Amino acid sequence: MKTFNVPEFYRSSIISKVKQYRKLQDPRKKDISPTVLDFGAIHYLIARHFGFCYGVENAIEISFKALDENPGKRIFLLSQMIHNPDVNNDLIERGVQFLQDTNGKQLIPFEILTSDDVVIIPAFGAPLDILDLLESKNIKTEKYNTTCPFVERVWKKSESIGKDNYTIIIHGKYNHEETRSTFSRSDKHSKAVVVRDLEEAKLLADYILGKKSQEQFNADFKDKCSQTLNIETDLVKVGVINQTTMLASETQEIADFFKSTMMNVYGENSIANHFADTRDTLCYATNENQDATYGLLNAEADLAIVVGGYNSSNTSHLVELCERKFKTYFISSEKEIIDQNTIQHFDYPNKKHLTTNNFLPTNQPLKIIITSGASCPDSVLEGVIHKINSFYTDLKLVEDVLKNLK
Repeated sequence: MKTFNVPEFYRSSIISKVKQYRKLQDPRKKDISPTVLDFGAIHYLIARHFGFCYGVENAIEISFKALDENPGKRIFLLSQMIHNPDVNNDLIERGVQFLQDTNGKQLIPFEILTSDDVVIIPAFGAPLDILDLLESKNIKTEKYNTTCPFVERVWKKSESIGKDNYTIIIHGKYNHEETRSTFSRSDKHSKAVVVRDLEEAKLLADYILGKKSQEQFNADFKDKCSQTLNIETDLVKVGVINQTTMLASETQEIADFFKSTMMNVYGENSIANHFADTRDTLCYATNENQDATYGLLNAEADLAIVVGGYNSSNTSHLVELCERKFKTYFISSEKEIIDQNTIQHFDYPNKKHLTTNNFLPTNQPLKIIITSGASCPDSVLEGVIHKINSFYTDLKLVEDVLKNLK
């Protein structure tokens, strides 16, 4: 796989050694058990897969290249390049300006843009209407388009089934940048509707089954569907694609549910005419990180720490999985670890910050699970390890720990 020129300050000597060790020990990526960093009083259980993915490293390389190649020019990012505060702040400090926030709210009006400006398209892609607007201003985005290739793969799938007149059901968060970009392309080729979870999928199924009216549909799926979607004519053929960072198991469950629903209505023999077999459209990194988190659930530990941006969808799902077994703290960096007794962390379901005291148990060895989302630099994970280690004495030296990985 291609390697990228990512700034060295995002790297970590500790994490790089861990990843290299696992790559040599398990080149086919069959073993999803964690790697153990044994410092004596503390054992860190590091997920088999975590951190920067192909799409994120590609986006970082292109963004920093845009800075290097355009001295003196105004450089804008359509929105957050990736969902990581450190990376986005680094770009801001280097002069990059954000046109929109993560929810699509305008921060800088498009009217100020000129053909001399550089606009970087984020890894999530951009809705077609915005690309058309930039094109009308003679702003060329191809050179600095950081759209993840795995997102583009979803777009191709939506175009393929859309041209066969299947209404496209998108499993995702309707206001997420990636989903907005995917929706704009799905809506171009067919009708589209976004479902957040199985509960919303079941709500949509009521309309497929003719249990509810068009008026009710318009209210239930306001801002989540094509404006002219007709429940009588547009829900007879459907296919499921997804926001690439959703839980793979949930996407599969939703796809299976809709296939079963269509079989109930039209019969098993004609299911191919009513349900498109799209298979899984999650990216490889999301799959690997989620599988590795399932591997963590087979381990025994005192707590779990998941590191990443608070608006990162793929990171939130890692938190969701870890919480099934462990007391889990979702933090953006070591700065949230105030001292040995206090941690500030994010309650993702309720979108609020919490402070927990006495978060580190006193037993030794203390076993801590650590993983991170696909947009989190390895250097941030290393910062978390060093911060926790600073609370203890007589720990093994890092060099000795790395010599005895297991």
